[in-house]
Amino acid sequence: MNRELAIIALIVFITSLFTRSVDPVVPLIADGLAVQVGTVALLSTAFALPYALVQPVLGALGDMMSKTRLMTVSLIILVLSAAVSATAPNFTVLMLSRIAAGIASGGIFPISLATAGDRVPVAQRQVAIGRLLAATMTGNLLGASLAGVVGDLAGWRAVFIVTGTLGLIVTITALLGFRKLPREQPAGFNLATIGPNYRAIFSNPNAKICFGAVFIESLFVFGIFPYMAAFLAEAGETRSSIAGIVLAGFGIGAVIYTLMVRMLLSALGERRLMLGGGLIMSAFLLILTLRLPWPLEFANFALLGFGFYWLHGSIQVFATELAPQARGSAMAMHSMSFFLGQAAGPVIYGAGFAMVGKTPLLIAAAIIIGVVGYVCSRELKRAT
Repeated sequence: MNRELAIIALIVFITSLFTRSVDPVVPLIADGLAVQVGTVALLSTAFALPYALVQPVLGALGDMMSKTRLMTVSLIILVLSAAVSATAPNFTVLMLSRIAAGIASGGIFPISLATAGDRVPVAQRQVAIGRLLAATMTGNLLGASLAGVVGDLAGWRAVFIVTGTLGLIVTITALLGFRKLPREQPAGFNLATIGPNYRAIFSNPNAKICFGAVFIESLFVFGIFPYMAAFLAEAGETRSSIAGIVLAGFGIGAVIYTLMVRMLLSALGERRLMLGGGLIMSAFLLILTLRLPWPLEFANFALLGFGFYWLHGSIQVFATELAPQARGSAMAMHSMSFFLGQAAGPVIYGAGFAMVGKTPLLIAAAIIIGVVGYVCSRELKRAT
């Protein structure tokens, strides 16, 4: 499993690089294609919404066929989407390429979590998932910071050229690496299993809490990411590289979490982790209302990255246990909820900023996130 997990972590890393690479260059894309910043921010929705909507299908495929093959095919499509993005003649084509990237990414991270759930006993599962999260957050960190630097030096199109080239290298590595591993024994293609699998998932009382919680946390946390470059520009900091560094703080904080997860579990336990995660995210949103200089905003995003996975990582472990016989489908539903939140976030924040202003909306979001952490810590229970 160690070699397989290493290859999967590499795939997850490059997928995360694609996910966050657009946020720091939103103003550059707006200038280059002559569209408004708020419109370009919807590229986040264009990625996240199809990612979410294809999850029931991809999750079922993950339970029926080889999970490693599904991840590899998805990665190839992701690389092709980067080539289209780099050469997009207008915003419509760019939007369509991000939709394709979202669909392809939907066949990677949730399936990687399902694979970890299949191969790793529950007692060690949060640590194994933590390693995949480390790869994810490192990709987020480098995706944001690298995109900002490349965008300043060579323009926004170069961002897609660089990420696409790196993706191609990882694709070749994965194709060669998976060939040396023992063949999987998938259940086989059988449409009759889809209904019973999803009924088994939703018969578990933890399902509605897991899926609802990740939707809300994603909406209010990640929905703010596409607006940070514009927030910093309003404060006089217009460099995309600085926006990338600020957003990369999330990845740094998350990597710190993955290094400490074993110790945190031992010291606090799962329930205190979930409650504390909700409170840390609330603190992040409240601090964001202060409009601090960018180094302090960077520290705030590092705080967010550290605390986010206190709650989210715990929810992921519960999600892997919803229906062991349909783990691919369960993790797909988990990711669907998460990315529906990401898709809705920029829309909700954009409308809310216009209607009630930034500070009231961020305070309301902080309260809601705190309540989510409390509910999860009280209501999520292991099967007896």
